[in-house]
Amino acid sequence: MSTEYSLVSDDDLPPVALIAGPTASGKSDLAVRLALALHERGRAAVVVNADSAQVYADLAVLSARPAAAEMRGIEHRLFGAWDGAVACSAADWAEAAKAEIAAAHERGAVPILVGGTGLYLRTLIDGIAPVPPIDPAVRAAVRALPVSEAHAALTHADPERAAALHPSDTTRVARALEVVRSTGRPLAAWQAERTGGIGERITLHPAVLLPDRPWLYERCDRRLAQMLASGAIAEVEALLARGLDPALPVMRAIGVPEVGGFLRGTWSLEEAEARAAQATRNYVKRQMTWLRHQCPLDWPRIVTQPYDEASLFVRLFH
Repeated sequence: MSTEYSLVSDDDLPPVALIAGPTASGKSDLAVRLALALHERGRAAVVVNADSAQVYADLAVLSARPAAAEMRGIEHRLFGAWDGAVACSAADWAEAAKAEIAAAHERGAVPILVGGTGLYLRTLIDGIAPVPPIDPAVRAAVRALPVSEAHAALTHADPERAAALHPSDTTRVARALEVVRSTGRPLAAWQAERTGGIGERITLHPAVLLPDRPWLYERCDRRLAQMLASGAIAEVEALLARGLDPALPVMRAIGVPEVGGFLRGTWSLEEAEARAAQATRNYVKRQMTWLRHQCPLDWPRIVTQPYDEASLFVRLFH
């Protein structure tokens, strides 16, 4: 293949590749293949994790963190970088990702971001909304509300945001309601004032994987079965033994509550698998919706499988 591909723009901004896609869509493997393609052209590359589950050291199996053999000698960063006892916010991850990207550029390597956590990616590229600290009393009152009541309250306080959220989306409904009650301004007003993003300081080479949903669901189910047969139960048992706050992200990751119920005798392993499979499908739906509607329209969409890294390389870097 020709080597006449540009890795910088006319204004000579440093390159950052991005492979975004839902869980089990083959992002990690494709990122490694692209990194190897860059190596063949004399350019080093490093894969930087942008998945909110794969950041936790406690979730090697359940987050499908790439094994050493799957990395194929390519440097991987921010995988398992946080202890589960410490919540990794989007701002925390973005700061760490900025440091990894800067380090890669310093040595002439191309960072390849890979993940499906939309909030992480948006915070890194567009910046973070400068929302002031939420009044603890307001937060406690909002979090104590059933999600149906919280959504009804949000409909009155911030109807635009309420209309954009699913009524059962506990986390986002609570966040929007606590922001408008504590600050007197809707979340969208704060988001319009985002700062700290790197989007204008890099040349972004993005690709969005949007595979056929039945194909993706089958992969999710197969991978979940493999996880349960390959250490996920022991992983959750070890995590629960730590006695961490149930509200921590690591404790709410897909598979942890479901396998935890099995370990406590609440339901069978078959029921745990069925529950985790449904939770995964629900997550896939949310990811696909975000990727379709929140990613800029000029980001290439890849809908066919298997992925061809040669043609994708051209689309990313030509």
